[in-house]
Amino acid sequence: MKFRPVLLAAALTLAGSAFAQTRWDLPAAYPASNFHTENLNQFASDVDKASGGKLKIQVHANASLFKANEIKRAVQGGQAPIGEVLLVNFENENPIYGADGIPFLAASYAEARKLASAQKPVLDKLLGAQGMKVLYTVAWPPQGIYVNKELASVADMRGLKWRAYSPATAKIAELVGAQPVTIQAAELSQALATGVVNSYMSSGSTGYDSKTYESIKYWYDTQAWLPKNAVIVNQKAFEALDQPTQQALLLAAAQAEARGWKASEEKNEWYKKALTDKGMKIMTASPKLMGDMRQVGSIMLADWQKKAGPDGAAIINAYNKK
Repeated sequence: MKFRPVLLAAALTLAGSAFAQTRWDLPAAYPASNFHTENLNQFASDVDKASGGKLKIQVHANASLFKANEIKRAVQGGQAPIGEVLLVNFENENPIYGADGIPFLAASYAEARKLASAQKPVLDKLLGAQGMKVLYTVAWPPQGIYVNKELASVADMRGLKWRAYSPATAKIAELVGAQPVTIQAAELSQALATGVVNSYMSSGSTGYDSKTYESIKYWYDTQAWLPKNAVIVNQKAFEALDQPTQQALLLAAAQAEARGWKASEEKNEWYKKALTDKGMKIMTASPKLMGDMRQVGSIMLADWQKKAGPDGAAIINAYNKK
């Protein structure tokens, strides 16, 4: 059978179009309704449009593809070309990942932006050495204490069954005399409902997403730190894209970062109201409790600086100058 020239050209064009299209799976750890995941879906849509359909990204929410602590390794090893991670989860691998998990080092959005800027060059170098690239970061709302009783001071936290999701939150448990239990976001609702944990530190967002209000009635708005999610990409996967598609990806990432930080700050107050409407009491921490928690933060900062060495010193120096 002979192809006519026109049909042959059309067939080659279709084959070329199919070959040029790249599909990426993006594992994420948080529910589809979370603002980070909503931002990821918008990012994927923007990439599709900006690349003219050459790059299509499928977001897999709520740890459905990989567990939270598996996503970084999956991207590094090429099992997933792109993924979203919570940086502080990986502090045991390298202290630099934990810079934004130190209580009261950066306790507002303005301070968190300064810290993100100071951390970026060191983070880029660290991930670059592992064959990855940061596309963008977005902060969570400020962290407070979810607890099943009223707190006057840190002494009241002794013996609590404390959800730890990162090395830093495990360290807090150790310093306040609580019992740390490692629970990732996707398992938190069940852990609270079954009494595996009865306290933790996180944002209003996590409390709302996990329906913490069904098990815990108090949230102390300590505004202790603002950890960041990072969307990371495998460097080889990135380099395999043609130049226009790379630029489309970077443009969509810059837009997602600006949009994500704005959404985080705007939704912070919304989450507090939503939790209140569900029956949770938003508490102002007493001067004693805040003083105790700031002391915990000072101990953790000194400990982190020892472990982080020259790179850590560079981050802190850059942060203090901004």
